[in-house]
Amino acid sequence: MKVWYENPPGTAPAQGLYSHTGNVKGGRLIFVAGQLSVNLKDEVVGKGNFEKQFVQVFSNMGDVLKGLGCDFNSVVKFTTLFVHSQDIEHFMRLRRELFPKLFKGPLYPPNTIMVVDRLVKEDFLFELEAIVAVDD
Repeated sequence: MKVWYENPPGTAPAQGLYSHTGNVKGGRLIFVAGQLSVNLKDEVVGKGNFEKQFVQVFSNMGDVLKGLGCDFNSVVKFTTLFVHSQDIEHFMRLRRELFPKLFKGPLYPPNTIMVVDRLVKEDFLFELEAIVAVDD
């Protein structure tokens, strides 16, 4: 199984730390539900603090990937939901710091960003879901 990212020739530059396409050869796809800022005690982490929620959400995603027997390099695509558009800039900064530690790089998975009215609980500031490729 192989996952790779690319920006096809003739396409406009990506507007962030992502690629236009995520590709998979072999393996199977798993659709990972949106991860939220919840710890193992079922407590919301970082109420009102985007950076703390960012750390918890990516930690939770890492735990799911580990449970599947893979890591972030198996991510084909992310979808990120925000409740405040102002948090997108914080997300971009934190992602620039984190992604080189999680991915082989230099390209990263496609990511669609959406701003929504709210998530399942008012305390959540953002949610991260993924499509992941794993070996059969």
